[in-house]
Amino acid sequence: MNITRTYVLFLFSLFLSLNVVYAQSSKQKELEAQRQQKLKEIKQINALLFSNKKEQKSVITLIEDLNYKISVRQNLIRITNEQANLLTREINTNQNEISNLRTQLQELKADYAAMIVKSYKSKSEQSRIMFLLSSENFKQAYKRLQYLKQYTDYQKEQGEAIKKKTAELQELNIELTRQKKDKQKLVEENRIAKRNLEEELKNREVLMASIKADMSKFNAQIRKKKQEVRELDKEIDRLIREAIAASNKKAGKKTSTGKFILTPEAKKLAANFESNRGKLGWPVSRGVIKGKFGRQRSLTDNTVTQNYKSIYIATEQNAEVKSVFNGEVSGVLVVKNGNPAVMIRHGNYLSVYMNLSKIYVKKGDKVTTGQSIGQVFTNRIKGETLLGFRIYKNDQVINPEPWLAKY
Repeated sequence: MNITRTYVLFLFSLFLSLNVVYAQSSKQKELEAQRQQKLKEIKQINALLFSNKKEQKSVITLIEDLNYKISVRQNLIRITNEQANLLTREINTNQNEISNLRTQLQELKADYAAMIVKSYKSKSEQSRIMFLLSSENFKQAYKRLQYLKQYTDYQKEQGEAIKKKTAELQELNIELTRQKKDKQKLVEENRIAKRNLEEELKNREVLMASIKADMSKFNAQIRKKKQEVRELDKEIDRLIREAIAASNKKAGKKTSTGKFILTPEAKKLAANFESNRGKLGWPVSRGVIKGKFGRQRSLTDNTVTQNYKSIYIATEQNAEVKSVFNGEVSGVLVVKNGNPAVMIRHGNYLSVYMNLSKIYVKKGDKVTTGQSIGQVFTNRIKGETLLGFRIYKNDQVINPEPWLAKY
């Protein structure tokens, strides 16, 4: 029957289109989650870095803050563009599917109508009985009876298929309308984001122009800061080596491999810490990662780079610093011309919290997840409250950002 072939083709095309729609829908959800994350980050940036207009900041700090905001805004625009492009493809897919459905629905209705007409012509009970009585034998009569039953059932199935396809067509039309509205909303939001970005880029140009005449002074400050970071790194590395040596000596082991010899309890703690990668709580209640891990180029001088072992989290004044996991305080570090740092051991992992103004713990203290261990220092000259945070596995520093939970 022609109607059977049409129905099979419909099911096959529906299967293919559902796979495409599912893949696109999954990607759309992923992009939307990323977009919401960036929107939340911009909100945090505005609240923490740009809310207090009266607060005096150094030009360098202003440039850093603005550059960070611009970077997040550019990512937001990129993600929103991806979403809009994906929605365009989804809209085109649905429009094609609607067109196919309408064609198939017309064919189904035409075939169904022909079937009904044929059925009507042989509708009378007498013709059915004659059809059965004209059988040559009982076996043939039984087959004819089965045929009549199957034909009746098939009519009902085709009627239901038409209803189902009509409902699918209506749902696709509703979905198409929603997608067009979503796309229009994304396009409008991106238009606003681009206007904000243009304004921020202009502000940055103005700030950069204001320091060009005094570039040597700012570069000297950057070099000084670079030297301070190097000194802090050396001191932390020394403290970690000492902590490993002391721990291994206590365990009756001597090793120069730079690795902790773990007790069963320490192994369990390390395994628990490791299993929480991507789920660790933040070391402050509110914050944004203003400074990234790894090699970074200076905002004012492209020839100056620095390889950072920490991330730098901008937060609010008097922010409490919290341990990201259960552990034991390995040491409290005070660097010359710098602010104190606290190091906490979690098996063979260590978390380090730098640039503190107050310390609530001492070496040997047991701490729990979320426990306050100190307070972040606020630099009044620069006008910023910045926490340095890093993670080590044994004596090797690793990027801490992927370990923290998403806000």
